[in-house]
Amino acid sequence: MPEFDPRTPSIARVYDYLLGGKDNFAADREMGDRLVAVFPPAADVVPENRQFLSRAVTWVANQGVGQFLDLGCGLPTSPSTHETAQAVAPGALVAYVDNDPVAVSHLRALVEKGSPGVTVVDGDAGDPGAILAAVRPALDLAAPACLIMGFLLHFYSPAAARALIAGYAAALAPGSYVVISNVRGDGEVADRWFGAYSSGVAQGHNYPPAEFATLFDGMELVPPGVVDGRQWHPGWSDLPAVPSRDGQAISGVARVN
Repeated sequence: MPEFDPRTPSIARVYDYLLGGKDNFAADREMGDRLVAVFPPAADVVPENRQFLSRAVTWVANQGVGQFLDLGCGLPTSPSTHETAQAVAPGALVAYVDNDPVAVSHLRALVEKGSPGVTVVDGDAGDPGAILAAVRPALDLAAPACLIMGFLLHFYSPAAARALIAGYAAALAPGSYVVISNVRGDGEVADRWFGAYSSGVAQGHNYPPAEFATLFDGMELVPPGVVDGRQWHPGWSDLPAVPSRDGQAISGVARVN
């Protein structure tokens, strides 16, 4: 776990602030306000990402998958992965992984207060070997599971992200699913946002849609494929129309065969 420093913005706490959460500090709020000032769509894209993840987890749980590995999960929010999955399958198991001290502390408190089926791993999602070893006592990876990387991989270059996914996917049983979303944008406004984020919080990468799609290489994309998270609605004959803007939570779900 990194050393706790409330004076330095953290990925998890800035995200919490942009979701309207209260588990953040002045430095996180200042950075969040700065990001929205240079990239106003961020105020909508962050909650839209949570909505996409909730729909994706609900859909995967309805496919009979009862295990979820949520990497870089951040601070608990509602609806959380375990709340969403267990609403469909009450016995669903969820392993949350993060290395932010505040996030880990709140996640552990959630378990202590009584959240059956939930495991918390304090670790770096960038180390698949260590994370997989840590979650195996809680999850049976010989059976189908769902790997969630929500707003995580834009902190990696495309090549590094593909290698990271490969490290995890190799451990997943056939019939598993991978859920991925990234923040992305177009034009000078998005460039300023990624510049501000990279200088103030962590290095960010703005994936074009075609590059994002390569993260699912070797897997079977679930229709509607790679889309704006607002449009990810499996089974709909027509994608919902969404207002055009410079930013989005580009999203997709794929099956491991």
